[in-house]
Amino acid sequence: MSDNNNEVKIVDYESQFQQNFRDLNEEWISKFFKMEASDYKMLDNPEDYIINKGGHIVFALLNNEVVGTCALIKTSEDPLVFELAKMAVSPKAQGKKIGYLIGQKLINKAKELKAKEVFLETNSVLVPAIKLYEKLGFQHIPVIDSPYERADTKMILDLSI
Repeated sequence: MSDNNNEVKIVDYESQFQQNFRDLNEEWISKFFKMEASDYKMLDNPEDYIINKGGHIVFALLNNEVVGTCALIKTSEDPLVFELAKMAVSPKAQGKKIGYLIGQKLINKAKELKAKEVFLETNSVLVPAIKLYEKLGFQHIPVIDSPYERADTKMILDLSI
């Protein structure tokens, strides 16, 4: 890693990052909403709920400090479908395209694995996040049966095209 202050490095999940995963997401969710039971379950046990079920988590490091994270959660095997979830970027690192970099990394991972699609659920008040997802290629679709109270926006990225 160079000493360049603006160098962002994207790394895969390691157990030493579990607390960062929880802290970044809790900070982000609590800023706009309230933490829900499903959040705690996933953030406290990412290995059980995400990694061991065929999912992936990445982290953005800036000067060796964890400043962002995002997960790819496997929701079905055949066809292979993932949910892009738990994206959080530290306020001090916003504006450095970190969300785009970690989103792109996980979309590429889903493509590598021959996934049919990646979807996400978010809230319409998060305009910058929605613009980011649109930039990553996601399209809006209706929300049906979301596990999150706060989700009023659903987007999908069709990888089968």
